[in-house]
Amino acid sequence: MNTTGDCMWMRLMGSMLALACCCAVAARAEAPANARTEARAILERIVAIPSAAGLGKVPAVAQYLADRFRAAGFPEDDIHVLHSGDTASLVVRYRGSGKGGRPILLIAHMDVVTAKPEDWERDPFKLVEENGYFFGRGTMDVKGEIALISATFLRLKAEGFVPTRDLIIAFSGDEETQMDTARELATRYRALTDAEFALNGDGGGGTLDDETGKPQFYALQGAEKSYASFALTSHNPGGHSSQPRPDNAIYELADALKAVQGYAFPVMWNDWTLGSFKATAPVTPGELGQAMAKFAANPGDAEAAAVLAKNPAMVGRTRTTCVATMLTGGHADNALPQSATATVNCRIFPGTSVTEVRDSLQKVVGDKIEVKVIGEPHASPPSPLRSDVLAAVTKAVRAGHPGVPIVPDMAPYATDGSIFRGAGIPTYGVSSLFMKEKDEFAHGLNERVPVAAFYAGLDHWYVLLTTLAGAK
Repeated sequence: MNTTGDCMWMRLMGSMLALACCCAVAARAEAPANARTEARAILERIVAIPSAAGLGKVPAVAQYLADRFRAAGFPEDDIHVLHSGDTASLVVRYRGSGKGGRPILLIAHMDVVTAKPEDWERDPFKLVEENGYFFGRGTMDVKGEIALISATFLRLKAEGFVPTRDLIIAFSGDEETQMDTARELATRYRALTDAEFALNGDGGGGTLDDETGKPQFYALQGAEKSYASFALTSHNPGGHSSQPRPDNAIYELADALKAVQGYAFPVMWNDWTLGSFKATAPVTPGELGQAMAKFAANPGDAEAAAVLAKNPAMVGRTRTTCVATMLTGGHADNALPQSATATVNCRIFPGTSVTEVRDSLQKVVGDKIEVKVIGEPHASPPSPLRSDVLAAVTKAVRAGHPGVPIVPDMAPYATDGSIFRGAGIPTYGVSSLFMKEKDEFAHGLNERVPVAAFYAGLDHWYVLLTTLAGAK
C-alpha cells in the first residue's frame, strides 16, 4: 500500500538533491567556549538526577532547567513546570517578533530508562568522560539533546537574538513509559505549545561508518510508527486438574499466540520509507542493500520485501508488527485455568488505525479469544515534507559534514513526536548526533555519546534555529 504516492516521493528526492547542491559549502557556526561549558554543565547535572519511572525525580530535572532559564533572563510568565502525578513537563517560550509566522516547537523527554548501577561499568547517574565518550544514562536518550537545546536557547538569549517567530521548548516527563505528559502538552496545555511544526530531538540523526568513523548519511525523520498493546484473553469454566478437558484456556491462548507469530501484516510504504531505502541502499552491503534498492524501485517486489522482513531492523519499516510480550494464566497449580491472558505489543505503520489492527488480530486468533485494546493508543500520520525544514536541516548538517546525503526516514519505533503528529502538529526528527551503530547503547548498559558529536550538536541546533527563525 502506497500511503502517499510515488510522484510526491520523486519531488521530495528532487528537492533534496537541489538543496544538497546549494548547501554543500554552508559555513559552520562554531559554538564559543562558554556555550560548550554551559552545555556540559547542564548535561552533567541532569544525568546525575535519576529520572527513571517511579522515582519521582523528573520534576527535579524540570526545576533545574527552569532555574537556568530564569537566571538567563527568560520572563517568569514564559517558564512553566507542569506537574503530573510524580512526573512533570517543562515549557519555555522564547519570544520573537512575530514577523516569521507561527511558533516552532522543540520537543524531547527528561525521563530515562531505569539503570542498575551494579550492572554498569561506571555509575550510570554520573557523567564520565573517558576515551572520547560521555558515559551516563540519558546521554544519548535523550538528555544530551535536552542539554544542547537548552544551551542553544541560553546562547541565543545572551547574544541578544530576537527570533522572527516564537520558539517553544516542550520537554515531557514520561516518554519511556506512558507518554501521558506529551498528551497533556499536545491537548490540555495546547495554548502553551501550539505551533506550526515541531522539531524533535529524539528522532533522526546521523550515521557514521562503524570501521572508519566517516559520516554516511543523515536521517531526517518525518514519520514514525505508533504504539499499541492488546490483551488477548481465553476464558474457561475451569475445574479440578484431575479431570482435564479438551478446552483449556492456556492451550487455547497458546494456539492463538502461535497464530499471531505466524501472521504477517501487509507490506506498506510511504515517501519517507522509499526515500530512505533508495538513499541508504548504496552504503548497505550484501543482500540487504540489494533488497532495499529493489523495494525502493518497486514496493510490490515480494522477494525484496521478504528479505527485508527477515532483518529485525528492517521488518518494522515495511509493515505493522505485533509480538507477544507478557503472559499470565491460571490461579492454582491443581486447578484448570479459568482464564489466560497475553499482552501483544504492536508497532503500527502510519496510515493504519488502532481499530484496524485490533480487527486483524481478532480475525487471526478466532472468536474464542477476546481481544481488547490496552489504554488509549493513538494513530500517527506521516508529516508532510517542508522545504524550509529540509533546507535548514541540510544547512546545519552540511556545515559540519560537507556532502553528507540527507535521507528521509520513518522510525520503526514511537517517540513523543507521534503524539504531536496525532494532535495535528507536523513533527520532524532532527537529532544533532552522528553515531556509529555499534556505539548506540540507548536503553542498554554503558550508554554513551561521542564527546565530539555532543559539542558539534551545539552548532547543529544553532544553525537550525537561526535559519528557521532568523531574519532573512
